Amino acid sequence: MGPFPITLTRHILQAQAAYPGATGEFSALMAQIGLAGKMIASDLRRAGLINILGYTGDTNVQGEAVKKLDEIANEIFVKVFQHSGLVCALASEEMEKPVKLEENWPKGKYMLLYDPLDGSSNTDVNMPLGTIFSVLRFEGKGGLPSDAELVRVGTEQVAAGYLMYGSSTMLVYTAGHGAHGFTLDPGVGEYLLSHEHIRMPAKGKVYATNEGNYHKWPAGTQRYVDYLKTQDSDGERPYSGRYSGCLAADVHRILLGGGVYLYPAETDKPEGKLRLLYEANPLAMVVEQAGGRASTGVEPILSIKPKAVHQRVPLVIGSREDVEIAEGFIQGHRTS
Repeated sequence: MGPFPITLTRHILQAQAAYPGATGEFSALMAQIGLAGKMIASDLRRAGLINILGYTGDTNVQGEAVKKLDEIANEIFVKVFQHSGLVCALASEEMEKPVKLEENWPKGKYMLLYDPLDGSSNTDVNMPLGTIFSVLRFEGKGGLPSDAELVRVGTEQVAAGYLMYGSSTMLVYTAGHGAHGFTLDPGVGEYLLSHEHIRMPAKGKVYATNEGNYHKWPAGTQRYVDYLKTQDSDGERPYSGRYSGCLAADVHRILLGGGVYLYPAETDKPEGKLRLLYEANPLAMVVEQAGGRASTGVEPILSIKPKAVHQRVPLVIGSREDVEIAEGFIQGHRTS
């Protein structure tokens, strides 16, 4: 019998041992994120059997219809981190204002921003869903953080990652020392290391985008997607199109196999659709730790200085060379 696989907790504790002064709080934080993922995965497996499908009739701060599972996933995160002593503030796609956890202050020095159920339109058709999260550290001494103190540039993230709920539940995270993937073993209830030090190919052969929006895109973006679909003489194109409607799942495919994901700016919506702080920033950190690149098409995602918690942003993310080529088209430097 071989050695027992490395669990998420063991992996983080081993990594922390290399840093003097590490307190173990981060290990506990990741364990709680993993717990929230287990609870959401459990609800998703039973979604067709219990009365949690469909819309609540409310809309979230983005003006989108809120599904019951979105609310449940959001509440799971709030309940998991209440009284945890780890997190002093939570910000989510489903909450207009951040939640300050007075019961965790002053011990809890982390702030957690998250999209609790990414791709929720996939719920009713048994397609992949995800959770995306970003971890910030709060060093303030004078009390709980203000809303503005959660609005940070992506380079200030201390950790980021996502959970993906599909045929198996996976947790992928980075704390700035590579990107690592763990698969949940439901039999023992543990996340086991399955993808250590993920490295993206410099160039891929897959693209993911919602081509139903093609007519809304600027000409440079249209030319880039046309380029991906045009056969070339050396056999590198056309690319294969793969799009699930779940950002975490589409980026996960590209993280492991290479390629490019686009949710670009639109002619009448130059700010894009995806949220910078709890979708683009965390995925950018993961992908860049794996050797990839994340951009608006004009500037690196992780260098954007945000102005609001729910700020939207265009996103081009994936293999380094693929994103650089996309930037060339979007900025008008190349046309073929």
